[in-house]
Amino acid sequence: MAEENDRETLSRWADFGAMWRVLHRTPTSITVSLCRCDGGEEMDRLTSTDPDLLTWIGDRQASDE
Repeated sequence: MAEENDRETLSRWADFGAMWRVLHRTPTSITVSLCRCDGGEEMDRLTSTDPDLLTWIGDRQASDE
């Protein structure tokens, strides 16, 4: 079974009704807070240098934008 990439992780997170928020961004990396759908409590964080993820998020600050 193939390992899930960071973009797939965030997509799946949002598909299940939860949200994510960008905490920190540089030109080459991003840190995202993975939050519950029922109040926004942070459950985990994802830090990535994956160019595909950086392009997919673009200028968005959260999954609900």
